[in-house]
Parts: sequence; C-alpha cells; structure tokens
Amino acid sequence: MSTLRVTVLGCSGSYPAPGTACTGYLVQSEGTNVLLDCGPGVLANLPRHIEFGDIHAIVNTHCHADHWVELPVLRTIWTYFLGRKHLPVFGTVETREMNRIACGGEEPEAFDWTETHAGGSVTIGAQKWSFSLADHPVETLAVRVDCRGRSFVFSSDTGSGWQPGAFLRDVDLALLEASYTREREPEGFPHLSARQAGLMGREHGVGRLVLTHQMPGADIAAHHAEGSEAFDRSVLVAHEHAIYEV
Repeated sequence: MSTLRVTVLGCSGSYPAPGTACTGYLVQSEGTNVLLDCGPGVLANLPRHIEFGDIHAIVNTHCHADHWVELPVLRTIWTYFLGRKHLPVFGTVETREMNRIACGGEEPEAFDWTETHAGGSVTIGAQKWSFSLADHPVETLAVRVDCRGRSFVFSSDTGSGWQPGAFLRDVDLALLEASYTREREPEGFPHLSARQAGLMGREHGVGRLVLTHQMPGADIAAHHAEGSEAFDRSVLVAHEHAIYEV
C-alpha cells in the first residue's frame, strides 16, 4: 500500500442520486482504516473494501444527515453482530448529540466519542488528523491527514468564505466539494462551484485535485471542464469506489 489510500464510498451531494450513496470515504495507511463521514448508502459500499470489524476509527465532519446518519446503523452492527464496544469516533458536539438521540437517548457503548474542534488534531495510528473550520451553516470541520510525509485534505461542505491557508497549501491530494457550476454562484449557497474549487486548489498549490459532492443530476463533464480551467490543469471528479493513492 502507498502511504495513504483514499477510497470513495459515496460522494452524492445533499441526497443520494439513484443508485448512489452520500458522503463517505475510507482513509487507509499501513495497519489503519478510518471511515471519514457516514452518509446514507455508505455502509452498503464499505464491505467491498474492508470488513466492518476492520474499522479502527470514524471521523465525522458535521451534523448534516448526508454526512453522518448511518452511524446508528453502524452502532447496531458493532453491538449486535460483532459484539464489540468502544470504537473511537471523532466528531462535532452537534453530531454527537444527534447520534445520541438516534441511539435511544443514551451514549452508545459501541462508540468512544471524542469531540473535535477547529484548530485541534488527533492521531490515529500513523495518521495525524487536523481540523479547520469550513464556511457552512453548522459547525463543519475540514480535515487534513498527514502520514509519513504525505498529505490529504477533504474540505467537507464549505462556501467560498473558507480561508484554509497553510491547512491546504501544497497538499498532495485534495478532495474539494464542488456542488454546482458557476452559473449558480450568485444564489449564495454555502457550497463551492467547480470554478471556485479549481481556483482554491490552484491558489494553494494542491498537487492533485478531486471535485466531489456534486448534486444529483449534475453535468459531470461540465464540472470537469470548469474545474480544470480554473485549476489550470486537469482535475478528477469523484465517483463511487474510486481509489486515490498518495
């Protein structure tokens, strides 16, 4: 395995397009498997890559349902099918409270929850995870993973007000959300267009840029063309089960 491997388990924005899953990624390094976000449909795709019992930790970026709502399902798997407890989970205060309610009003023993905050960091195996406050209506944390000299950033959901600075600068691989194309920018959604994502990647010297979180029905060719023009070289557009080696 390369130093880092990122597998797309789901990347449909806001709700699942037909036959797809919402946000979820598998971030792997030697001996460590981390599930990044857990939206609708993600758990159906995960076993194509690893077993449920091989998850070492979960990182959740924010409390919008398309990013976390299958956590209670994973709690059922962990508790009643695997008979295990204390899976490390890292996520925001709001996500923790919503998960607690969904699990019957009590903190599930399946999870050991650590609350995450902008500017903080945690270590999972050889992976160092850092958090940056994105531009979104709820507390949303972009993540950066550094592992043995290689780096990966996921913007989560963010508008153009996110100022990542050194957090994103010269990263080897960036997955930036690009929910729509430039004609919708004046509507002021708290999301990036493909153009804005491309510009952000270029301005920060990103090595490889992957556009993700397209809304159902999006013209993927248009996203690719617009993002590539702004990035000044070809971008990739995320799709389920794509694997990016870093």
